[in-house]
This record gives sequence, structure tokens and C-alpha cells, in this order.
Amino acid sequence: MKNSLRRSFVRSLSAFAIGFGLCVAIGAVLAVAQPAVAAPISLSAAHPDLTAIQAAAQVTSTGGYLGPEWCSECHKDIHAEWTTTLHAAAFSSPIFQEAWTKDPNKNACLQCHTTGYNPADGTYKIEGVTCESCHGAYQPTHPQVKMPITPDATLCATCHKSTTNEWHASKHSEVGIQCQACHDPHAQKQKAEDVNALCTNCHKDPGDTFTHGTHATAGLQCSNCHMYTDQENNSPIGGLLSTGHTFAVGSDTCIGCHRDTVHTRDKILALTGEVSKLTDADKETLLQTAQQQEQQITSLKTEGETRLYVGLAQGAIVGLAVGAVAAWIVSRRLRIIEEVVIEDRAEGKK
Repeated sequence: MKNSLRRSFVRSLSAFAIGFGLCVAIGAVLAVAQPAVAAPISLSAAHPDLTAIQAAAQVTSTGGYLGPEWCSECHKDIHAEWTTTLHAAAFSSPIFQEAWTKDPNKNACLQCHTTGYNPADGTYKIEGVTCESCHGAYQPTHPQVKMPITPDATLCATCHKSTTNEWHASKHSEVGIQCQACHDPHAQKQKAEDVNALCTNCHKDPGDTFTHGTHATAGLQCSNCHMYTDQENNSPIGGLLSTGHTFAVGSDTCIGCHRDTVHTRDKILALTGEVSKLTDADKETLLQTAQQQEQQITSLKTEGETRLYVGLAQGAIVGLAVGAVAAWIVSRRLRIIEEVVIEDRAEGKK
């Protein structure tokens, strides 16, 4: 009886173990065969303050302005670069603030110095030129969908009108070299260690000509001539100044450095004419003229030496005469004095 109960218990335990093992094995197979699908994470979960920010910014299906701090949650490096740029200080800059307070048409300035400007009522969302100035208002579908942007001069022309107008007149525009080819839009720096390094990315050998060679030797950079602007005589129109983005070199460029040379042009022309006359003269005539001048120089030297000797001789003769007369006068005077003394002594004895 006991043996029968023991065998029944062992068989029941074995059946349980086999059934349990099969179920575990089947579950494992099904888990491996079916791909894992991550549970959707809401933006509110990723950013706990999103609900409050969206409410404050009135985010709708068309998006709303959330500010650069929101973008920095993911784009830390870009945001850090941006904080040091003129774009970031476009509104807070003391220079802008001084000019803006004096401008009777203040709202016109805000179009480029703020983000989310509304020309209808003159209001804006954020001070300065922020991420959303170029990328547009934040879209709820981001980051799954990229923020829209026009990566060419059309975007820059929104504010940099005079610069892009100059660029349109340049060779760069003709061959399709856009602003971003030279400028880093986030850091607002050139994409090279200096101007010359930037230009030589394309202009590999500019030093073959006399102009490029001599100016480079003097330590000038490409922009000194190809982006020259006379800011002293250049009044800003609507806050915009010329920036030299035509890259053309005109007479004003040369005058900017060689002003004195230009003002002495008449003297240069006169000297040039004299040089031309000398160049055209016959070599033999020049040689004869040189020989005649050498003879004249020798004659003058001889004549000078002769005059010196004659002068010395004449001086000696006159000196002898004057000396003799002076000696006679002195001796005569001494004789008279001596006679007087003798007479005085003779009278004294008497």
C-alpha cells in the first residue's frame, strides 16, 4: 500500500514538472518569435513641464513658440553656442536698445530683433533672434518630424536685406554659393580659422598676380580688399550697413589705403614724364653729358684748391706787412718811453 502511494506521488510530481517545463519552453519560444514593441512615451512624460509650457504658449495644431530653453533640452551644444552670438543679444544689446528707444517707428525694428513678431498689433513672443526665428514655431510632431527650414539666402534675407542684395550681385551668387557655405548659422562664425583659410577652400592659388602677392606679403587678408567698406562715410538705412558681400574691388578700395598716393597724382605724372624723357634720350648723348659734368666737377675742384693757395699766400704777405708795422710802432713807443725816463733821472740829479 505504502509503495503504491509513493509511486502515485512520484508520477504526479513528474507530470507537474513536465507540464510546467513545457509551458515555460513554449512561452520562451513565443517571446523570442514576437518582436518587442516599446510602449509609446508621451512628450509630457519626457518633459514633465510640457503641459504647463504648452498652455502658456497656447500650442495648437499649427505649433507655438516655446523659447530657446525648450530646444536646449535636446540641443545643448547648439544652444550653448547660440547664447554667445549677436542673434541671442539682438534685443538686449545696449546699442540696439539706445537706437530703438530713439526710433519713432519702434515696431519695424522688432521684426528682426525678436521672435514671433506680429506686425498686426506690434507684439512679439520672445526677445532676440532665437531658434524659432529661423526654424519656425515649435511643432508638436517634433522630434519625430524635423522642424521646417529653408537652408539658403532666402531665409537670411528676411533680416539681412542689404547683405543678401550685395550677395545677389556677386560671383558667389552666380555659382550658387549660399550663406551657409561660409557662415555657421548657430555660432555665427566663419567656417575656418581665419578669412584667408576660408577663401582658399575654393580659391586655391590666388597668389600668382602682383596684387595678391604684394598685399599678402604686407599681411593683408582677402577681406581687406574684397569686402572693403567705408563705414565712416556710410550712413545706415533702416539699421542696415553695406558689408562688402559683392566681393568686388573698386577704386574706393584702393583709396581707402592709398589716399596720399592718389592725392599726389599730378606729381607722379610729372615725374613719370621726366623718366620717359630720360628713357628716350640717346645713350651716347647721356654719356657725353656725364663726361662734361665730370670735367666741370674736376675743374671746380682745381679752381677751389687754387683759390685756397692764393688766399693763403695773400694772407701771408698782408700778415708780414701788418706785423712789421706793428713791430715798428711798438719799438718806437718803447724808445720814446726810455728817453723820457732818462731825462727824468738827469733832472733829478741836478
